[in-house]
Amino acid sequence: MSAATDATGGGAAGSVYMTLTLTNTGNEPCLLRGFPGVSLTADANGEPIGAPAKRDETTPVADVLLAPGQGGKAVLRYTHAENYTDCTLTPAAGYRIYPPEDTASLFLAQPTQACSNATIELLTIGAFQPA
Repeated sequence: MSAATDATGGGAAGSVYMTLTLTNTGNEPCLLRGFPGVSLTADANGEPIGAPAKRDETTPVADVLLAPGQGGKAVLRYTHAENYTDCTLTPAAGYRIYPPEDTASLFLAQPTQACSNATIELLTIGAFQPA
């Protein structure tokens, strides 16, 4: 699997909406069903910073069968850490992403600000849909 984002969803009220795409880089089909785990991290091997992404359950869960080279997408919302007065700003190098029902993770380099306070939820993630 490989991971990528784009910010074509734009932003509103201090948030940025991105499309998170996981692409099947293998030689066999694979199934994505449900929600990825997403956290901000200090580096490619680092521990999560702050709270993990909260699930946005407004999009129904679907079976997304990926042939080699195909991708599934989910909406990822990042709320700017600077919006929170009780946030201790911490630099994040990017996102750690766990595909649904998988314990192996991917790292997506995308420097941003995180909150070390785990009660502040900066990230929201939707269920995977066909790309």
